Amino acid sequence: MGMSVNTNVGAMLALQNLNKSNKMLETTQLHITTGLKVNGPKDDAATYAIAQRMRGDIAGMGAVKTALSNGEATVNVAITAGKAVADMLTEMKAKVVQANQAGLDTASRTALNNDFTSLRDQLETIVQTAEFNGKNLITTGASALTVLSTVDGSTISVSAQVMNATALGIEADILTSASGAATALTTIDAAINSVTASLASLGSSSKRIDVQSEFTVQLVDILKEGVGNLVDADLAEESAALQSLQIKQQLGVQALSIANSGPQSILALFG
Repeated sequence: MGMSVNTNVGAMLALQNLNKSNKMLETTQLHITTGLKVNGPKDDAATYAIAQRMRGDIAGMGAVKTALSNGEATVNVAITAGKAVADMLTEMKAKVVQANQAGLDTASRTALNNDFTSLRDQLETIVQTAEFNGKNLITTGASALTVLSTVDGSTISVSAQVMNATALGIEADILTSASGAATALTTIDAAINSVTASLASLGSSSKRIDVQSEFTVQLVDILKEGVGNLVDADLAEESAALQSLQIKQQLGVQALSIANSGPQSILALFG
């Protein structure tokens, strides 16, 4: 090929190769800086779209995890209060049994009645304070708790389990007479059975929420791993590529310099 001062083909090819190396070097440096091999749709449109959908699912599951955590806490507060109510009922039954003794004097019956009423009031206080995040599952008028369980809107419903004294049929000052004490014994036994059944129901709901919460955590971990496999850069591989491209860049600069010096040799023909 002849030599020309107007068109330096060698320099153009050298410049093209240098630009290509520079672009590849820029891309590799971006991978290393961000830790991602797919930073946007320009890098890999299909992979980016899949990763974005998975990231959306992860964000949604974050909201689900929060809802499940709050739901489980609400139920567990109710369970804790319910166990305290059960303990109160056990103490109250002991008072009732004592009040059913034949020949009990008035002073003793009054003392037992006062103790019974005090325990009843304490039971009411426990029930009224069994609230979490504005929700009480065991007080009068309580409604079911609805807990978000999946990103598609599925929920877990937890039924209210009312445990206050009135709902359990426990009256104050019922031990002031022998007949009242006899009635109270039946009432207390029924209340204990009712609270035991309520605790079993709440415990089952708590377990269900806990299982769903653990599953959600595991699913989020799997999705994060999947996103990482799709878009994360292999830093060891990128580091090796960086060194190789830096060498190619240096060689490209030298090649361009050599190509640009070629036309100058034409001057020697006229020297």
